[in-house]
This record gives sequence, C-alpha cells and structure tokens, in this order.
Amino acid sequence: MKNIWKILVATLIIGLFAGCLGGGQNSGEANGLTGDIKVDGSSTVFPITEAVAEEFQIANPNVRVTVGVSGTGGGFKKFCGGETDISDASRPIKQKEIDACAANNIQYTEMPVAYDGLSVVVNPANDFAECMTVEELNKLWKPDSTVTKWSDIRAEWPDEEIELFGPGTDSGTFDYFTEEINGKDGVSRSDYTASEDDNVLVQGIAGEKNALGYFGYAYYVENPGKLKLVKVDGGKGCILPTPTTINDGSYAPLSRPIFIYPNTKSLEKPQVKEFVKYYLTEGKALVSEVGYIPLPDSVYKESLSKIS
Repeated sequence: MKNIWKILVATLIIGLFAGCLGGGQNSGEANGLTGDIKVDGSSTVFPITEAVAEEFQIANPNVRVTVGVSGTGGGFKKFCGGETDISDASRPIKQKEIDACAANNIQYTEMPVAYDGLSVVVNPANDFAECMTVEELNKLWKPDSTVTKWSDIRAEWPDEEIELFGPGTDSGTFDYFTEEINGKDGVSRSDYTASEDDNVLVQGIAGEKNALGYFGYAYYVENPGKLKLVKVDGGKGCILPTPTTINDGSYAPLSRPIFIYPNTKSLEKPQVKEFVKYYLTEGKALVSEVGYIPLPDSVYKESLSKIS
C-alpha cells in the first residue's frame, strides 16, 4: 500500500512539474505557429512594424518576420509582384499600383495603423528658422525654385547656403509632402540629398549647420538633441507637430494616417493572419512608444473585422 501511495505522489509531482513547464510555454509554441512573414515598404511605418515584429517573434519564436525598407513606392512594387505578404505605406495606394496588383491577381486590405505628422527639421544650431509658412516651403521646394540661401526665403535670415535633405522619389512621405506643399505629388526640386532611409536624412541634417529636411515625426522623437523642429503655418498660425496637434489635425497640412496592406492570400497563412491581428491589438501600445499617435480603437476594430 505504501508503494502505491509513493507512486501516486510521484505521479502527482511529475504532473504538477509538467504543468508548470506547460504554463511557461510561449504562445508561438502553444499555437504551433511557424513560417516566414515578409514585409517591406515605407521607412516611416518601419519603426512600428519593426517593434511589432520583435514582440510577436518573442511570443512566437518559430516565426521569422523580415521587415525591409524600400520606400512606399518600392514596397508596393514588390507587394504587387507577389514578393511580400504585407506592404508598409505612408500614403494610400495609387491607381497605377492598384492596376499592377490587379494584373497579378494580388488582392489586399488597406489598414490604417497610426497618425503621423510629417516634420520639417533643421540643425539645432539654427536659431532663426523657428516657423515657416506653406508658401515659404513651396518657394524652397518647388521644381523651379531659385532659392539657394536662407536670405532668399527671408531677407533677415543669414546669407548662407541651405543644405537640403529629403526622401527619395519612392517614398510615400515624398509624395505626401510634394502634394501638400507643391500642389501635386512627385513634383519637387531635385538638387537635394535624397534617401528612402530616414536615418540617413537624420545624420545628414545633424551634421550640417545650414541643413533643412523633412520626414516622419517619429524620427525626430528618436533623435533628441540632434534635430530641431520648425513650426509650420498652414494659414492658422505657427503650429509645432506634437502628439496633440497631429491627432487633432491642427498641425496642418502635414498630419496624415499611415497604413499596412496585407495580401489577402497571405492572410490564409496562420502566421500572417495572427501577426496582423497582433499588430491591430497588442501592437497598438507600441505605436506611441516609437513616436507615433494611435488611432481611435474603432478604427483598429474595423480592420480586425475584415480578417476575423
């Protein structure tokens, strides 16, 4: 009888031990998620997607998420060619991209994931360009611009050459800025240092006393002390981009939503579907952590309803 009790106690202990181990399993092992997820596109959306991917992979170690940066336009080229599962975009998809996807039978869902305030920045040594009007930004960035010095914008500003930095032509930020400032997307002066990688622009502006450039607000937040924000006057006074002014739209005309575009067929893969669901639920908390402004809960719920 004693031997039977010893066996029962031993069995109970083993069961409890196994239960503890089971409770420590991550959701990836519990759900059995495996496989790859390929994401590419906007450098503006990249910080959010990268943060979500890192957390998702911790919970699901058998899933590998690769996040590339080739600009919104470059991302859509890959996406509409069937090379990626999800495209990051800092603007809505264009008609030519819709047609390219349709030609390859690529279907998708547009999902807003955050608000961004496209930010005009200068070097911290700049102590005069506190605010610029939309008209002044247009004078500086329009295709036939003759502005080369700060004094060409305002006579009281220094008679020194401006070093310009901005996104490349495959960038959705480039498209949005040129449409709002120059009246048509893709229309801009070309004699500036261009890159689809916003970190390159950050380093350039931080290293040039007379630099000016533009990119997503998060890249300013991520580089404290290296950059200085310029207020923008869209007709209602000088407004600084902040979480509040971006969210309420008073930072005009450079406040905008940013997106992910999951491939409908890719959503049939369990790991992709779960990643997108994670992005729209747990991922919301990461939006503000990387410098962007979360959308209302109703927007995320609407996107979730499209894939549930």
